[in-house]
Amino acid sequence: MAITFEEMSWGDAGICLAIFGSTLAVAGIMNAGTPEQAMEWIPQCFGTPGDLKLAAFGVSEPDAGSDVSSLRTRAVYDEAKDEWTLNGAKTWITNGGLANLHVIVASVDPELGSRGQASFVVPEGTPGISQGRKFKKMGIRASHTAEVILQDCTIPGANLLGGKEKLDARLARVREGKKAAGQAAMATFEASRPLIGAQAIGVARAAYEYALDYAKERVQFGRPIIENQAIAFKLADMKVSIDAARLLVWRAAWMGATKKPFLSGEGSMSKLFAGETAVKVTEEAIQILGGYGYIRDFPVERWHRDSKIFTIFEGTSEIQRLIISRAISGVHIN
Repeated sequence: MAITFEEMSWGDAGICLAIFGSTLAVAGIMNAGTPEQAMEWIPQCFGTPGDLKLAAFGVSEPDAGSDVSSLRTRAVYDEAKDEWTLNGAKTWITNGGLANLHVIVASVDPELGSRGQASFVVPEGTPGISQGRKFKKMGIRASHTAEVILQDCTIPGANLLGGKEKLDARLARVREGKKAAGQAAMATFEASRPLIGAQAIGVARAAYEYALDYAKERVQFGRPIIENQAIAFKLADMKVSIDAARLLVWRAAWMGATKKPFLSGEGSMSKLFAGETAVKVTEEAIQILGGYGYIRDFPVERWHRDSKIFTIFEGTSEIQRLIISRAISGVHIN
């Protein structure tokens, strides 16, 4: 899967995200749901060749980006009807509002912070869910990103991922001060981060390959500019960083596929290094092309705009460093 994501993003990161944006909702279902729920809901995230579907994963909110523990979207259970009612607003949601199925992370018990959250499936046609503002983004513009509004959105009790019995048991352990599963969103993000890293590598590689070809053809002072160390050394560093990032991504992807725990934040390592590599490599590609790199006649400026998101979404670079530092030290670093 990592190879596929890299190759697709080499072509266009926005289109890649538009096609594969549903996989984040799939990861949410796989991580929190029962096998029966996975069998029911995951096919609905993609549809069929004749009836394609999209899915969305809603976590971020206007006042809760990196701080997932501050979610304000509430889920209230009606035991008599066996129904959940969701109210709140999500933002920065890929496929948000136009998806056929949304996986929404909401607070069940706000006093417990992140440990009082759960994930819910909101299927197509459910009253009370709508698209808010659609964002005009700097990059990855082929991907739809919007707000999702939940207003008295009522769903059956069976749409709680993992089930009510499991949720009640987890909340009881937390209230007793015992150890329980972590944030509802975090397992999903950690599993998906290597794939985000793979997308970043695709963007970086596209910019590197374009700059390399340009440097071989562009003649200044009577010779191709690649014959100058100032240019050749930039390209060498770009290649080293891309290959190193790819190895980190492949390691994390292999660990995820073989169910090996990320004891040192390996998923975060892969996204952190790959995302920052994409920003640096695309910036250097612009520098190699000079003025041509700054205009839209050439694609490197678009790759640079696309690259920046990889240091922001699904956990900023700062959050990745926080996760890694906590993992390697065993200390709750703030």
